[in-house]
Amino acid sequence: MLIELGERLEPMPDVLKTDATKVPGCASSVWLYPPPSAKQGVLHFLADSNSAFTKGVVALVLATVQDQPAQKIAQTDIAELLAPFGLKHDFSPDRTRGVPNMIAKIKETAERLAAAA
Repeated sequence: MLIELGERLEPMPDVLKTDATKVPGCASSVWLYPPPSAKQGVLHFLADSNSAFTKGVVALVLATVQDQPAQKIAQTDIAELLAPFGLKHDFSPDRTRGVPNMIAKIKETAERLAAAA
């Protein structure tokens, strides 16, 4: 199911897969980029991974925040929203080690945009 979810992610252009957009600490490569939104204060992330499984985890994380106002994302406990999926318990630590770093990058972006609004 996670692999199928990952296959539905919006394609991320290779030109955006840089060290600046790479999420640290992931066993597989993960990139996360918040392009400028047409809607003021709303975040729409592009993301990708070089692993089909990890790409599914990335898609699951994004599903909790995609196309939401930055202020709302900044106040959201993303880890709590993901808890019912059992990522910490059902998968090896190598598979999910980068999830907190991805969440931190999302929250940092949301907080920065919310403060600027």
